Amino acid sequence: MPDLLGINHLTLSTTDLDRLVTYYTELLGAALAFERAATSSDPRIAVIDVGGDDHLMIVETATAPTTDLDPLSRAGWGLRVGTYAQLCEVREQILSAGWPVGQIETLPTQWTMTARDPDGRPVDVRAHRPRAASPPPTTGS
Repeated sequence: MPDLLGINHLTLSTTDLDRLVTYYTELLGAALAFERAATSSDPRIAVIDVGGDDHLMIVETATAPTTDLDPLSRAGWGLRVGTYAQLCEVREQILSAGWPVGQIETLPTQWTMTARDPDGRPVDVRAHRPRAASPPPTTGS
């Protein structure tokens, strides 16, 4: 059986595609991979590259998305940055742009904050904490 390599994409709906693409590209640093105009059978979409081979597919709809938290009172999905310093930088960018974002919390293996995108949808942004070095293996005497 082939190995799974990760998540290919996550699809978000929005009533304002341009606003959401701008938020994720200009504020969070994603890159627009491609955009497709609406057709008679399909809505307008944009795909943004969020790093590696991971993408957000954003679909423009007439219905506003849900803004509920998951059962753990978290966003239920998230993006990752490389370091705590980068997480702090993203938080300041979000605040400077006037969008809501929570405080940075320390979890056992990562730092996290929950932002709200222009549709009010929660998105966790996280940075993994450095792992403690494993003790060297012991050899029998």
